[in-house]
Amino acid sequence: MISVDNLTVSFGGWDLFKDISFIVNPRDRIGLVGKNGAGKTTLLRVLTGEQPAASGGVSKNPGVTVGYLPQEMKVADTTSLAEETAKAFDEVLALEAEMAALTDEISRRTDYETDGYAALLDRLNDVSDRYHILGGDQREADIEKTLLGLGFRREDFGRPTREFSGGWRMRIELAKLLLRRPDVFLLDEPTNHLDIESIQWLESYLKEYPGAVVLISHDRAFLDNVTNRTIEISLGKVYDYKASYSHYMELRRERREQQMAAYQNQQRMIEKTEEFIERFRYKPSKSNQVQSRVKQLDKLERLEVDEEDVSRMNIKFPPAPRSGQIVAEVKEAGKSFGPKHVFSGAEFVIERGEKIALVGRNGEGKTTFARMLIGELEPTEGSVRIGHNINTGYYAQNQDDLMDGEASVFDTLDRVAVGDIRTRLRDILGAFLFRGEDIDKKVKVLSGGEKARLAMARMMLEPHNLLVMDEPTNHMDMRSKDILKNALTKYDGTLVVVSHDREFLDGLVDKVYEFRDGAVKEYLGGIWYFLEKRKLESLKEVERKETAPGAAVTASAVNAPATDKGRAGNTAAADKAARSSAKQANSTAATAVSPSGSAGSAGSGGSAGSGSS
Repeated sequence: MISVDNLTVSFGGWDLFKDISFIVNPRDRIGLVGKNGAGKTTLLRVLTGEQPAASGGVSKNPGVTVGYLPQEMKVADTTSLAEETAKAFDEVLALEAEMAALTDEISRRTDYETDGYAALLDRLNDVSDRYHILGGDQREADIEKTLLGLGFRREDFGRPTREFSGGWRMRIELAKLLLRRPDVFLLDEPTNHLDIESIQWLESYLKEYPGAVVLISHDRAFLDNVTNRTIEISLGKVYDYKASYSHYMELRRERREQQMAAYQNQQRMIEKTEEFIERFRYKPSKSNQVQSRVKQLDKLERLEVDEEDVSRMNIKFPPAPRSGQIVAEVKEAGKSFGPKHVFSGAEFVIERGEKIALVGRNGEGKTTFARMLIGELEPTEGSVRIGHNINTGYYAQNQDDLMDGEASVFDTLDRVAVGDIRTRLRDILGAFLFRGEDIDKKVKVLSGGEKARLAMARMMLEPHNLLVMDEPTNHMDMRSKDILKNALTKYDGTLVVVSHDREFLDGLVDKVYEFRDGAVKEYLGGIWYFLEKRKLESLKEVERKETAPGAAVTASAVNAPATDKGRAGNTAAADKAARSSAKQANSTAATAVSPSGSAGSAGSGGSAGSGSS
């Protein structure tokens, strides 16, 4: 479908890619991987034709259509959600009009034996086939299914698009792209603005899609569930593996070990041969053997070991100052912004050393609650009390708004650093991969991943015993996420993290709070345990509606956590303890901490003060 042939892309005399080649076949599910700055987004832009090549090129089969979702884009705000989404069917509407015109003309023609009449029939047949391929006869149902799958509610369909936050507007563009059904999807970080439920829906959609998919994602679970092929971009080269991400990592390690073994064997052979030549070079009796060895070396095809990008962040959180046992006490807490109700009735205690995930659909109050924890927002009902000697560090989702774009990387840290740590700012920046001239760059020219690293470095300038982190892994590459996860696992303070990255949360958190339908639920276990519980609760909810409307739903304990792609047995010890205590408590691994019948329901779009929580 798409062929990349000896492609070279250069910037200022420096080659980002050098003579790379690969083919995108029908039904391929390709994950583009590599560190931030390796060129993944640039490669997608080359495939769309937006980025020119220095040499080589990209060719497509005739008639192949491509749909591209960039990381950031401008979204129209002049229509309603349903009307904007329906623009995906512009071609369908044009085909519908043409079908009507052709049908009308054919009904008026009487020259049944002429070539012109036959051409009209052929054209009508072609247009009709195309119309059905694009789903024209079921477009209303497809729009509804896609919008609901991406987390919108039916009551949102008539809302003006200008009322939605940036993250929800990106979902509108994703919905339009999915509904256009191109032959090839090119998706750049499609999960960045999605919650866990929407990500799972998108996984199912892409797995069943009849076309090809090329995607960039730093969500390991998403890649494993969608892709069947991985193309690694590293130091200007591409390496193609017919495997999903986790399998690719194993194959990559094996390839590297084999390369290194073969290279070392050849180097030993070369060393011995050169030693023989040097030793007997001037002995007439050995001259034939010496000449033979010289020719052998001349003909030898020298093995090379692929260069490996070994740059990596070096994160270690400072030891957490001692705090009281109770870090935060939440009593019947709730929040509304004017007439917009977000959540209410939250009642729980966060204790020292706990690692907690806040999950739920966007707009349900995760970011709002995080901001209440750090004192930026006050609850409109109930209370959120912070414990004794708590020093809070906050990583916000909207880093662009919190850092001065005109300031340099170094100045961003220098402005907030105090005491002796100011003498170590260059070392700290180096640990976050800002070296040499990088520290003089202005914040506004940094990539999303670089801004994330800088914000993390700024947060670590002083020790905290409570870390509140809102989507910390957005824009981070796989290796950086693994390093951050490892550092947080070893962190001895209390952690509250908002994230939709299942792999990142797996083994990191031991408790999950779900924000849903204006209420908050507590799940005593890790993320996969929560997802399995959520799935069972959804099934029971459907069963309840079908059998006895209005009856209460009893959440019973699960005997095992989710086994998504063989994950059984891979949960933290906390999950096992939680399941054990849940059994003893007769069925409640999931405990409601706010009334299920709470008045109001959080809307999908963000509103003033609520961000894109």
